[in-house]
Amino acid sequence: MIPVSAASPVDSQPRRPGGAAGGAGSVGIVLVSHSRALAEAALDLVRRLIVSVDVPVELAAGLADGALGTDPGAVVDAVERLTARCEGVLVLADLGSGIMSAEMALEMLDPAVAGRTRLSAAPFVEGLLGAYGAAGIGKDLSAVAAEADGAAEAKRSQVTAV
Repeated sequence: MIPVSAASPVDSQPRRPGGAAGGAGSVGIVLVSHSRALAEAALDLVRRLIVSVDVPVELAAGLADGALGTDPGAVVDAVERLTARCEGVLVLADLGSGIMSAEMALEMLDPAVAGRTRLSAAPFVEGLLGAYGAAGIGKDLSAVAAEADGAAEAKRSQVTAV
């Protein structure tokens, strides 16, 4: 298991005054990745593309020793930190075993917390972009999840068949 400190919050404080930093009705996002650097880079990209909003995000990425990997306990910790300040939480995972860690985490959560948490099948970066924007304008968990989930089809429509 990863110690809680290894899965520390990215957003312990609001980034910008006036942002939606975890108020009532807000949706937070957990990024589950095998690589902390990948999760940080994806979040940095999205924050640079969508500068007008501020969404609470937690990382459950990489292992405590810096190695690649995911841990259900780190996902649980991240979800619990967000549900303490958000109405709902969307979880995005990068690869197969990251999805398995997220699914295991959902089973480990208190049922009331699990009921406010959703795992998305969206592509990692595109899903994060859609979810971040939707959460940032105050959409509820279902709408944020739908925006993330629609990212794969939106990308598919941009790629021309050869």
